[in-house]
Amino acid sequence: MGKPTGFIEYLRELPLDRAALERINDWNEFHLHMKEDKMRQQAARCMDCGIPFCHTGTLISGMASGCPINNLIPEWNDLVYRGLWKEALERLHKTNNFPDFTGRVCPAPCEGSCVLGINSPPVTIKTIEAAIADRGWEEGWINPEPPQKRTGKKVAVIGSGPAGLCAAAQLNKAGHNVTVFERDDRPGGLLMYGIPNMKLDKQLVLRRIDQMAKEGIQFVNNTEVGKNYPAEKLRKEFDAVVICTGATKGRDLPIEGRQLGGIHFAMEFLRGNTKSILDKTKNGNISACGKDVVVIGGGDTGTDCVGTSLRHGCKSLVQVEILPRSPMERAKDNPWPEWPKVYRLDYGQEEAAAKFGADPRVYLTTATKFEGDESGHVKAVHTVEVKWEKTEKGFTPVPVVGTEMVRPAQLVLLAMGFLGPEQPLLEQLGVERDARSNAKADFNKYTTSVEGVFAAGDARRGQSLVVWAFNEGRGAARECDRYLMGSTDLP
Repeated sequence: MGKPTGFIEYLRELPLDRAALERINDWNEFHLHMKEDKMRQQAARCMDCGIPFCHTGTLISGMASGCPINNLIPEWNDLVYRGLWKEALERLHKTNNFPDFTGRVCPAPCEGSCVLGINSPPVTIKTIEAAIADRGWEEGWINPEPPQKRTGKKVAVIGSGPAGLCAAAQLNKAGHNVTVFERDDRPGGLLMYGIPNMKLDKQLVLRRIDQMAKEGIQFVNNTEVGKNYPAEKLRKEFDAVVICTGATKGRDLPIEGRQLGGIHFAMEFLRGNTKSILDKTKNGNISACGKDVVVIGGGDTGTDCVGTSLRHGCKSLVQVEILPRSPMERAKDNPWPEWPKVYRLDYGQEEAAAKFGADPRVYLTTATKFEGDESGHVKAVHTVEVKWEKTEKGFTPVPVVGTEMVRPAQLVLLAMGFLGPEQPLLEQLGVERDARSNAKADFNKYTTSVEGVFAAGDARRGQSLVVWAFNEGRGAARECDRYLMGSTDLP
């Protein structure tokens, strides 16, 4: 619970970020560290709330409320307050294989359901989580821990993103021989190529991959199961398969001019950029340098496109969002402990505002046409404002006459979310799919229509949070272990 009166004595404080105009000149992480005494004060704010909603991990109104992996938050807050950092790390690792990742990229639904947050700023849970993990690496407390016994069972995990890494780590802990297949040239999936380096340093991902390899997990890169590695061979060589390929099929925008050059899916842009950083080449194969950039989509991926474009040195930047701007405070229909749908200036928008003078987002706006130049390359995006009207099929956006605009753009990035997993692998394995084209498998069971084949993460549930992928990867490992051994000790 931290200090009994800590939530009264101390105000919420966050570590400072590097200045926006400074950090857009490099690809280093933008968060600075908070001194230990300050961090212990923040942990002291964790109150004796009786029923801590922060680790409930439930869905309310379709959004996460509390931590989906049920982190023991009050326990490690109390340990940090008392200076027992190693014990705090042990508590954290009981539920979270990779707190150094979630402490950086998770949107912290735990803070949205913090009891203190009912009428005060919530506890800085995410910051404390990252600090515990970082302290563990600095002190040498995090080391390879290979299993003492092997079961002789072989498991293939397809995909090395957040769900795949958690599934592999847990299955290896149970003593199985785990092989992780990754179609890219480096393991990590979304963590490696979907999240920019300034948000999650890739050396931190590679550090964990190295730890896992030393624990006995085999990583096979540049191998796409169902393409250059037959699914039949996979089924013959392994006792069980866990599909963790993610939901990588991007949502398209099939309007006039979509075929023009210079219009790309966000992940194509972000992946190429991170690969260029790791390979020490310049700006990947898609550069925003000197260009007017229009990002279509207002979520985290859109923000990452904004931050990346700024670091390339774009000429101008607009982010188009079809939804209205969120209120500054919780609306009456968005009560605690729901995730607070409030206005936030994320790191990319903060940087754009520092460089260009304003938040780059334009709300209640949609693109209607892409205009090209003589060479077949995009030169402008036509937009119109919309209003949402209720129909028999629900709410639909209706154009507002007279609000049409033509916005210059030599680079357009589509960041409107994802439609589900790519289908060839599921087809080859004969896995049944649900109405949204995801691998059909019940939550908490993760078993597909094919015996011995499990599915977890975005490939099963659709586009979601990294922390939900952690939850599902761990859960699929538990059920896979039960299938292989008849019982399981995995959580």
